[in-house]
Amino acid sequence: MSILDVIILIVKCLVLALATTTAFAYFTLFERLVLARLQNRVGPNRAGYIPLPGGRRLLGGFLQPAADAIKLFFKEEIQPALADKWVYIVAPAFATIPALIIWATIPLGCWPVGDNAALGCPAGSGNFLQLAEVNIGILYLLAVTSIGVYGMAIAGWASNNKYSMLGGIRATAQVLSYELALGLAILGVVMQAESFSTTEIVERQAGWWFIVPQFLGFVVFITAATAEVVRAPFDLVEAEQELVGGYNTEFSSMKFALFFMSEYIKLIAMNAIAVTLFLGGWRFPGLRPLAEYVTANFGAGWGNAVFGVLSFVAFLLKVGVLSFVSVWVRATVPRIRYDQLMNLGWKVLLPLALFNVALTAVINVLVPDRYISGAIAFVVGLITFVGVASLTGPRKSTSQITLVKKSASEVVKT
Repeated sequence: MSILDVIILIVKCLVLALATTTAFAYFTLFERLVLARLQNRVGPNRAGYIPLPGGRRLLGGFLQPAADAIKLFFKEEIQPALADKWVYIVAPAFATIPALIIWATIPLGCWPVGDNAALGCPAGSGNFLQLAEVNIGILYLLAVTSIGVYGMAIAGWASNNKYSMLGGIRATAQVLSYELALGLAILGVVMQAESFSTTEIVERQAGWWFIVPQFLGFVVFITAATAEVVRAPFDLVEAEQELVGGYNTEFSSMKFALFFMSEYIKLIAMNAIAVTLFLGGWRFPGLRPLAEYVTANFGAGWGNAVFGVLSFVAFLLKVGVLSFVSVWVRATVPRIRYDQLMNLGWKVLLPLALFNVALTAVINVLVPDRYISGAIAFVVGLITFVGVASLTGPRKSTSQITLVKKSASEVVKT
C-alpha cells in the first residue's frame, strides 16, 4: 500500500466519521418532526427558518441540531465528588467509538474503482463506497455491536449513584439477552448466503432480497436491534419513572451528548445492517441497465459514477424507511415492564431465532432451487410469526363491566 493509498484511507475515515455525526444531528430533527406530526404537537420550527412574504416560514427548525450542539457544548460540566474520575471520563468514549467504527464493513453503495473495478462490485473488486471489505465482516459487526454495552455499564458504575448503577446493570442484562437472538437472526442470513462477507451477502441478493426467505429472521433482527440500542419500547435502562434517567443521570454537557450521539448513530447503523442483510443493500431495480447504458454511450468512468451515486441514494432511502419505522414505533408503543422485556427476549425471540436457523438449514438442503425454497421459508416464517404473536400477544380483559344508566334524581339520592 502506497502513501497515497494511506492518505485516501485516512480521508475516507474522517469523511465517514463526520457524515455519521451529521446524520445523527439531523436524525434528531427528523425524529422530533415526525413525533410532533404523529402526536399532534408543534415540534422545532424556530431555529434557522427562511422568512417568506406573507409571514410564512420555510425550513423552520433546520438549524435546531446546531443550536442543540452549541447549548450542550457550553453547558456547565459537573462531576460527582465520589465518582471514579478516570473511568467516569472515558465511559462516553467507550459508548461512542463502537458506534462510529461499526460502519467500516458496511457497503454504502457500489462505485467501482481501481484496476479490478467491475460493475456490481463483486467480492474482490474495488468499491469506493465501502471502507473495508473483509471476508469476516459479519463477525466484525457482531463484535463491535456487542462491546457498546461496556460504555453504559462502566458509566453507571463510575457515577457512584445507585440509580445509575441499576441502569448499567439493566443495560448489561438487556443487551446480553437480546444479543443471542440478534446473532442467530444474522446466522440465518449467513447460511442463506453461504458467506460471512457483507459484500458477498449483498451480491447474493441479486433479484431476490433475503427478506423473503428470511422473513422470520428479519422480524427477530429488527426487534432485537431495537432492544440492542435501548430504544423505546425497550428503553428500560433510562426509565425516568424508575431510575431518574438511568446510567447517564450524573453526566452533563458534552459527556451526556456523547451518550446521546452513540445511541442514535448505533440506531442508524443497525438500520443500515438490516438493509445490508435483508433488503438487498444498495441494490435497486433498474440501476444496472441504466449504468450499462451510460457506460456504452459515455464511457466506463461515467457509468461507474452514475451507478455509485444512484446505489448510494437507494441505500439511504432504505435506511430512511427503516428509520421512520423506528420513530413510528417510539411514538405509538408504550414502554414495557422489565419482566416483559426478559420474557420477550428469552422465551419468544430466542426460540424463534433457533427455529429460523433450523428451518433455513432443512429447507435449503431439501429444496435446492433458491426461489422455491425461499417461497416455502417465507410462508412458514409468516405463519410462525402470526401464530406466536397471537399466542403471546396482549390478552383482552376477562372482567365484565356493566354500565348502569341512572336518572338525575337517582344520582342525587345516592
